[in-house]
Amino acid sequence: MELGNAEDTDTSTEATRAWDVEKGRLFGIAYRILGDAGHAEDVVSEVGIAAVVHERKTGEAIASWPAWLTTVGVRRAIDRSRQLSHIKEDYPGPWLPEPVATDQLPEDAVANRELLSLTLLHLAEQLSPEARAAFVLTRAFDMSAEEVARILAKKPAAVRQMVSRAARRLDVDQPVTRAADRTVLTRLIDAIHSGDLSTALSLLLAEDAVFWADGGGKISSALNPIFGAERITRFFSSVITPGDSSGLDFKGIVEVNGGVVVAVVRGDHDHVLEAQVDAAGRICSLRLVSNPDKLGRI
Repeated sequence: MELGNAEDTDTSTEATRAWDVEKGRLFGIAYRILGDAGHAEDVVSEVGIAAVVHERKTGEAIASWPAWLTTVGVRRAIDRSRQLSHIKEDYPGPWLPEPVATDQLPEDAVANRELLSLTLLHLAEQLSPEARAAFVLTRAFDMSAEEVARILAKKPAAVRQMVSRAARRLDVDQPVTRAADRTVLTRLIDAIHSGDLSTALSLLLAEDAVFWADGGGKISSALNPIFGAERITRFFSSVITPGDSSGLDFKGIVEVNGGVVVAVVRGDHDHVLEAQVDAAGRICSLRLVSNPDKLGRI
């Protein structure tokens, strides 16, 4: 996302100065829409270049550069999301978002942590790109329906309807699950290290728990979601051998996407595991990101 820092150059313009101020927020928007940090950075860079080109070619005064940059950024993120949908259709196994260490996220991107977790980024994939954008802008960036309508070229009523439907689909207003905290994750690590994996997981997992694994065709992983505590336990029993360096080993807890996840190592490969718990405090979903192309920001 480099166009040069506006403070370090005498050739800065209104466009470059505005982009320099807004680029963290633009990344936060694009990342939430795309679930991919690399593509989000590409969008932000494209927006900066588009701003410079627009300024040089037209010479017209822009009433609000932040609004202009946001509009262009959102529309480009939507276009890129549509392009990526074809890639995801052919993806080997479940596609999960790219995790990013919280301290590597721009301050403006993580200031409001809503819609930033791997779980919500994953669930948001079931929304259309436009609905995802509308939901992100209103819920994570406090934009009004009227502002979003101008960006999406829709009527405010249509935006409100999209946001309402998205909220119901994602269960964000009356959540029945929540992100596992350090206490739950520590229990998971301790239970697995105890050696009695079957008993340990039976105490931790909800009966209807679901496990997703993203190896991207590069790391051996489950190619389909695994449903049910019994099947998940069997899967983990097949890949975890306490004390065996070639097995799956749970190392510790790290901060990712504004929350906490478990750092996992198998052989020479790193993985991250995010968990959600239900109202009873049992783990109801697990998401394991193993694709090495997605773990460069941890």
